[in-house]
Parts: sequence; structure tokens; C-alpha cells
Amino acid sequence: MDLIIDFGNTLTKIAIFKGNTEVFLLAVPNIEQEELKQILNRFPVKRSIISSVRNHPSWISHFLEKHSLHTELDENTHLPLQIGYSTPETLGKDRLAAAVAGHMLYPDNDVLVIMAGTCLTYDFVNKQGVYSGGAISPGMKMRFRALHEFTDKLPLCKTKDNIPLTGTTTHESIQSGVVNGMLAEINGIIDQYRKIYNNLTVVLSGGDLNYFDKKLKNNIFAVPNIVLRGLKNILDSHAIEQRQP
Repeated sequence: MDLIIDFGNTLTKIAIFKGNTEVFLLAVPNIEQEELKQILNRFPVKRSIISSVRNHPSWISHFLEKHSLHTELDENTHLPLQIGYSTPETLGKDRLAAAVAGHMLYPDNDVLVIMAGTCLTYDFVNKQGVYSGGAISPGMKMRFRALHEFTDKLPLCKTKDNIPLTGTTTHESIQSGVVNGMLAEINGIIDQYRKIYNNLTVVLSGGDLNYFDKKLKNNIFAVPNIVLRGLKNILDSHAIEQRQP
């Protein structure tokens, strides 16, 4: 079995894969050593991989090295795609893993992976398997917080179902601006890519996936936890590379 740990901006996700099947998933603000020990006692983990977009606990790498064949995702890790990004050392590991998953799911297509989480990110891999880059903009919660924190009187709002286009209160106006604005942004970015790539496949994931997957005018494939899937793909690719003479 494989242990996948993704240290995201908001949550730490821990997954166990048996083959290509996810058999366990835990999402917590932080992982404690005793909690991880219990997971390893429960599942016979042979391999592990860590990805982090923030500083993760220093003990975890040494701990996993004692219990498994351990890998940490960085710019030197072998990948099942080519990197065309100008500064791979600055590329977010979550973006990279998501791009890998998108390519592995649809290897013969140009793929745009959109993640709606802490940030709203767009990552493009062409049908030749070259990751080119993409775009980063604020995520939903970040937009709500920015409107509240950078003004004197605007309230801190949260999203809700059935947000109107025209808000009739300040709360509704903020909700409309954030959520409908993000919908317009996502649709607009997809439209621009489709003008260039006729066979474009669009994949949507992230914590705010459910707010957008049914509302977008473009056809998309919703893939929950795409970063974990990508890390599993990377772990498999890295293991194959290590076995080669």
C-alpha cells in the first residue's frame, strides 16, 4: 500500500492507496505523530510520498523513512511528463501534482486542470505531455476576506446556494460579486484555451469544486482530490525510474 500526504495551504490530506484505489482519506489542519503511527499500524504501507506548499513538521520525513520507501516531491523528482515551466523550483507542488493527474487521466488530449481551493489555479499540459504553466488568482475565501479586510464597512461573508446575479443586500452583492465573478473568470479562461486547443479537456477539482462543477457552461470533468491522485502517479513513476539500470 502507498501513503500519500499533501500539506496544502489550508488542510493536510492523508490518503492510503491499494493499487490505484483510494481506501482511506483523512483531512486535518495538522497531522500528529501518534495519529500517523496509528495509520501505519492499520495499513501495511510500503511506499510513501510527501508534497508540501508550506513548512511541514520536521519529524515527519525521518519518521516515514523508518517505515517505508519514502519520497519527497521536489524539482528533482522523476515525473511522468515534461516540464516546460521557466522556474520549476518555484512551481507549487500541488499545481504540479494536479497537472500530472490530469495528463495521466487524459494522456492523448490537451488538458487544462482547474483547482478551486485556497487559490484558483489553472494548469495546462499539452497532448505531447509537456507542462507549460498556467495562472493563479485568489480563491473564494480569499476574495471574501479581502473585501472585508481591505475596507472599513464591508462584512465578512460566506457563499450560499442560489446566489442571485443582482444582489439586493450588501451580503448578496458581495456573494454575487465573488461567486458569479469566479464563474465568469473560469468560463472566460476555458473559452480562451478552447480557441487555441480544439480537443481541450477541462478537469475541475479543489475544495470549492461543488460550487462550480454544475454551474459552468463548458463541459468539464470533476475529479475530487486530484492532487492526491497526481502524487500517487508521481510515486509510481519515481519507483519505475529507480528500478531502471
